[in-house]
Amino acid sequence: MIKIEGIAASAGVAIAPAFKLEHPDFTVQQRSVSDVAAEVAKLNAALDKSKAELEAIKERTLQELGAKKAEIFEAHLLILNDPELISPVEDMIRNEMVNAEYALNETANQFISMFENMKSAYLQERAADMKDVTKRVLIHLLGLNYVNPAEISEEVVIIAEDLTPSDTAQLNRKYVKGFTTNIGGRTSHSAIMARSLEIPAVVGTKEVLDKVNNGDLVIVDGLDGKVIINPTEELVADYRSKQQKYQLQIEEWRKLRDQATVSADGVHVELAANIGTPNDVPGVIDNGGEAVGLYRTEFLYMGRDKLPTEEIQFNAYKTVLEKMEGKPVVVRTLDIGGDKELPYLDLPKEMNPFLGFRAVRLCLDRTDIFRTQLRALLRASVYGNLRIMFPMIATLDEFRQAKALLLEEKDKLAAEGIEVSDEIQLGIMVEIPSTAIIADQFAKEVDFFSIGTNDLIQYTMAADRMNERVSYLYQPYNPAILRLVKMVIDAAHKEGKWAGMCGEMAGDATAIPLLLGLGLDEFSMSATSILPARSQISKLSKADMAELAAKALTMQTAAQVVELVKSIDA
Repeated sequence: MIKIEGIAASAGVAIAPAFKLEHPDFTVQQRSVSDVAAEVAKLNAALDKSKAELEAIKERTLQELGAKKAEIFEAHLLILNDPELISPVEDMIRNEMVNAEYALNETANQFISMFENMKSAYLQERAADMKDVTKRVLIHLLGLNYVNPAEISEEVVIIAEDLTPSDTAQLNRKYVKGFTTNIGGRTSHSAIMARSLEIPAVVGTKEVLDKVNNGDLVIVDGLDGKVIINPTEELVADYRSKQQKYQLQIEEWRKLRDQATVSADGVHVELAANIGTPNDVPGVIDNGGEAVGLYRTEFLYMGRDKLPTEEIQFNAYKTVLEKMEGKPVVVRTLDIGGDKELPYLDLPKEMNPFLGFRAVRLCLDRTDIFRTQLRALLRASVYGNLRIMFPMIATLDEFRQAKALLLEEKDKLAAEGIEVSDEIQLGIMVEIPSTAIIADQFAKEVDFFSIGTNDLIQYTMAADRMNERVSYLYQPYNPAILRLVKMVIDAAHKEGKWAGMCGEMAGDATAIPLLLGLGLDEFSMSATSILPARSQISKLSKADMAELAAKALTMQTAAQVVELVKSIDA
């Protein structure tokens, strides 16, 4: 039995066999072969294995998700059975006496290039299918041990160095009971996604990947930040009990699902949810969310080979707005950069991507991408209560440029006879200290602020939130951070505007009393944090918390602030 300490990133307890998720190296080298018959046989064996896998996946998808979702795997099977692909591969092996993986890769790349250069959108999409199929066959030809996380079909705990946003977006909650990683913190994207998916997670363990073998029984304690490998039967029983107790606590919180969020002295605040896809909306509703405070649209752009069309985006935004039935939905425009990359954009590598060409900076440069998104949002606006938010705004000029582009697209749509709502609120994420400092100027022009504390903290403290060596500087309760938050809230209120928070701090039990006291109007968090937060706020007097927050602003260290908050319950 091995016990490892980490960071509790998503609440709950998971107990399941380990599944190590390691990304394979698909690099293919050209080799000369003497036995071409054996090489062709190797190719055919890899093709047969791939077909068998696809048949099984197709059947499972058909049963669980329906015929429409299963069609993609039928298309993949057609490619593997297409003599126009397979015959040239075999001919290349025989004629040039090269290895099967090289022949397959070269032939497939020719088809992929041909499809990508065709005008038909349908044929361009076949390039993506060809890439997926080629990788599947290469896994067998290269002897790689890899299963796509989307294809996991039994209960597991994922073990990884880290999970990319696209990895996490593919996880199936039915089978992935939890995950644990070597690196990361509570604000890493894998942790944020885990909370959205409502699966227990422990991150930042430093060594879990090296300590676990596939199939080992693993306990992920997302409540206390512990990972236990091959636990004793007694310990498993203890954790089953802990699992059940947590479930009972969830059931108690669920009684608050349809209630408003009101403090002990009768002050209402709004509890909203952060989401990544339209599929997250049922979780918002099930957890009593009063709004969507942050829709991260970048997930529409990830996991694909080209930019999403206006129609794809329109349908996603429309779906979320309709499902929320008139409740506010704050949509953040494209926030790519930092640790979120789009390979098909081929952006230059940067020394410090978090401070580089990202978010609104990219959008104001690539206005073709930005305008497509703005059109889709504006078209969807008539289906609900849309609020649009620009990320990474550092100057008033950036906000004005972004707003001008939005208004231009609105005028174009009006000229085309397409209806657009006139009730769209326009706001910004406050995640750069310069913006917080002149929030009084921004408040004259925006309709709302949403404070993005994940980045605001790392920029204010000059400490990368992904770097474990400086993680001690990621201090949400530092008086410097609290003062910036107060500046933003006060500036909004002076102009009759509202101020929210969509960083992870908004759902933090230690921060909530302080934020309530500072006058925050909207708290946006992972959906699973909403009911615990509602329960907590119902027991707090806003007037008392205002006194608490005033004291916190005079303190010298984050540790002193934490002790002050703890004194509430003392």
